[in-house]
Amino acid sequence: MESEDDMHEASDVESLDDFYCGDTAIDSDDAADADYEFIDNDSDHSGDFASRRQLPNYTILSEADIHHRQDEDIMKISTVLSISTVEAGILLLRYNWSVSKVHDEWFADEEKVRQTAGLLERPVVEFPNAREMTCGICFETLPSDEMNAVSCGHPFCNSCWAGYVSIAINDGPGCLMLRCPEPSCSAALGQDMIDAVTSEEDKEKYGRYFLRSYIEDNRKAKWCPAPGCDYAVEYVVGSGGYDVTCRCSYSFCWNCTEDSHRPVDCDTVVKWILKNSTESENMNWLLVNSKPCPKCKRPIEKNQGCMHMTCTPPCKFEFCWLCLGAWSEHGETTGGFFACNRYETAKQEGVYDEDEKHREMTKNTLERYTHYFERWMTNQSSRQKALQDLQQMQNVHLKKLSDIQCQPESQLKFIIEAWLQIVECRRVLKWTYAYGYYLPEREHAKRHFFEYLQGEAESGLERLHQCAEKELQVYLNAQGPLNDFNEFRTKLTGLTSVTRTFFENLVRALENGLSDVDSHGACSRSTSSKSMGSGSSRGRRSRSGTPKSATPRSAGPSRRIDDSDYWSCEHCTYANLKSVSICEMCEQSR
Repeated sequence: MESEDDMHEASDVESLDDFYCGDTAIDSDDAADADYEFIDNDSDHSGDFASRRQLPNYTILSEADIHHRQDEDIMKISTVLSISTVEAGILLLRYNWSVSKVHDEWFADEEKVRQTAGLLERPVVEFPNAREMTCGICFETLPSDEMNAVSCGHPFCNSCWAGYVSIAINDGPGCLMLRCPEPSCSAALGQDMIDAVTSEEDKEKYGRYFLRSYIEDNRKAKWCPAPGCDYAVEYVVGSGGYDVTCRCSYSFCWNCTEDSHRPVDCDTVVKWILKNSTESENMNWLLVNSKPCPKCKRPIEKNQGCMHMTCTPPCKFEFCWLCLGAWSEHGETTGGFFACNRYETAKQEGVYDEDEKHREMTKNTLERYTHYFERWMTNQSSRQKALQDLQQMQNVHLKKLSDIQCQPESQLKFIIEAWLQIVECRRVLKWTYAYGYYLPEREHAKRHFFEYLQGEAESGLERLHQCAEKELQVYLNAQGPLNDFNEFRTKLTGLTSVTRTFFENLVRALENGLSDVDSHGACSRSTSSKSMGSGSSRGRRSRSGTPKSATPRSAGPSRRIDDSDYWSCEHCTYANLKSVSICEMCEQSR
């Protein structure tokens, strides 16, 4: 899992939603301007699915927005059913804040709904009109103004009510479904009783549970999982991609609430995170890097070059590390201290111990896992560093560069766009390594195709990151305007576009399950140009600049092609045919 610092990335990063799926977020504060109306939890009049394409993919809700919506729903129920707002709140809690479901159930069988929710039409017992009454819990006789009851009429003293409610509130959200203390009574406690008998601290806790129930009981809304974040996200179910970005700048998958992981599916992410955190990897390390003492079976790690091992006291058994035989049977005739002829002979003859075979298999598996995990972590670290650089650029360097180059900040937004692209691409690239780990080894064609696309995308990203991180420093450290700054602008803009294209191809291919690879293990000629193309009107290209009309490369191990017919643009690195003198990407002369 990410740390708090990781989750609360750059505070003013605005557009890390998803560069590729076109999902759109809308803050609830702007909902009216966007003609977006809240859809009840299971509303029957939310419109057809076609109209949803015109709606935002998700909405960010603050606590004030949630309070407002709760009050609106309570007033709807109170007005339509002609009941008090307290009773309306009890009904909505019972039916998971679904206005339409309350309406349907109420008008179908009002008596059943009242009985289920604990809303009694008339008291079970008449509240006595005497000057003094006996509490049903502590059995003390007290003045009537110190007694209280809910709709059932069972009288209890304020002190007992306060203790009963306070204990329930401190036990958790179950206090929202409190009933009368009388064992045989099912009358529900409402907000009015909570306000009348509890302390300010308990009222605040109850109000917190009441607020959170609106999100936690709603299948279309979830809290942002970032530590310390109080925003909720309402999602348009069935609208497409699950990646959302909260107003706190944390991006996550709405479906599984893990870090945004498109194009990898949620099941793969869950397996990967579980594997990274499980203790089984520690056992695998022990199995690979240690061997059991032949006598006492305790695991021993070899930390010296010699094969002569001595177990720790009280065992003190001396044995050979390779064949695990007693050292008394070893010596110069068996290979000395750094070899074992018995082991080598047995290995050549195929007389291999089962534990040794298992150890070798586990070692290979662990090395493979380490390969993918290290690269997954490296890209995660690079993404965090890129987020810090982005924030620094937005808060400090952009203004400095504007002063040095004598250009308004509005004309330097291409640098911010480049850093946003880097951050998003690092996220995608990170998860492609989890995808690659679970891609079956036997599917050689798909693996070659995946590694090709991953390599193209990674190469493009490294060029963009290098340009944004290193080459920009020349202009930040300059004493005055540099004449070639516009050329740098063109190059960085071109690299941003090309890198976006590479990652669009990668994301599209992985989401399609690498379907461009046919059953014979080759890339289909007709689909390869689509999946490996740039999406640009100027022609599709690969990292080496192969135009759309060129024959697509095989998904085999070799990834080299003949570049003799192309020239690389020094501004955007796009590879052009030698027959043209102007770059097709940035339109700069050769």
